[in-house]
Amino acid sequence: MLSLFFHNWERRLADVSKDRTVRPFEWGLDWIGSNGHPADTEALIRVEAYVRSALEDTQAWFSAPASDDYSVTPAGDGTSWITFPTALPTPHYENNTVVTRYFPARPEGAAGKPRRAVLVLPQWNSDPQGHVGLCRLLSRFGMSALRLSLPYHDRRMPAELSRADYIVSSNVLRTLEVCRQAVLDARRAIHWLAREGYERIGILGTSLGSCLSMLTTCHEPLVRAQALNHISPYFADVVWRGLSTRHVRAGLDGHITLDRLRDIWMPISPQFYLDRLSGRDVRTLLIYARYDLTFPVDLSRSLVGAFKDQKIPHEVTVLPCGHYSTGSAPFKYMDGAALTRFLYRSL
Repeated sequence: MLSLFFHNWERRLADVSKDRTVRPFEWGLDWIGSNGHPADTEALIRVEAYVRSALEDTQAWFSAPASDDYSVTPAGDGTSWITFPTALPTPHYENNTVVTRYFPARPEGAAGKPRRAVLVLPQWNSDPQGHVGLCRLLSRFGMSALRLSLPYHDRRMPAELSRADYIVSSNVLRTLEVCRQAVLDARRAIHWLAREGYERIGILGTSLGSCLSMLTTCHEPLVRAQALNHISPYFADVVWRGLSTRHVRAGLDGHITLDRLRDIWMPISPQFYLDRLSGRDVRTLLIYARYDLTFPVDLSRSLVGAFKDQKIPHEVTVLPCGHYSTGSAPFKYMDGAALTRFLYRSL
């Protein structure tokens, strides 16, 4: 009965959005410098060659030159806007300036104690207020928070969009490259925190932000703790099976199989990087929701099992709700408390 209740609630919450668009399937070769329109077979060969090259050296694929071009603008409410150029420019100029909002800790760490900060990556299609309350909660517990607007979100969204479709879509290589851009943006944001004197830096991500957070942790040595809120081992499986991505699946159907899509999107899938956490002093919190239809529960449990199998230290919290209902009381308070408590202890 509980399962039926939550699943029906999840579907009602998902149906609130009426602007989902089924976009055509595209390989997206223009995103890797190929402007031609080859036959599907030739396109697939090019895509798979690019993916193999990325997987051979993901440290290089997720690396970019350091930047000193950070701009700080007070927001007038005790927070500040920190902006800087993305390390991976896209065809949309609005998306090429990274937008973050800085919530300094109140109070800052006591004398002699390390300064602590958390980079926060909200969920897909989060509006500008998404996770602001959580950032303020972290700052009240002595951890400064830096909220990153994901690519094609908020002020980074071009006028042609009403949703952040270009970061998760049926354009295969665009999805891969924009998620890569998000990780590079996150690393530059972390480097700004280090420049500001923060000695212990954590990362917190929700849903899509959770996936991107783990990719960042696995390539950024400054991260000491990661709180992953809604989890899956594979990017493709969530898109293929999830409630929130039915319109994306509709664009993919008939053009590509799940197995092939999983292989192509492996560079942005947490499962591939688990060995990067072995032997590192990184603390991990894995959170999933018992009645989740967007990140199917068997996928979440599979990632937890993989952490156990590889003996990677971690903690697990299971929320008694679904994906969308995590944002409703009392579950949002349970989630926020688990995230804040973990980061407070870990940093």
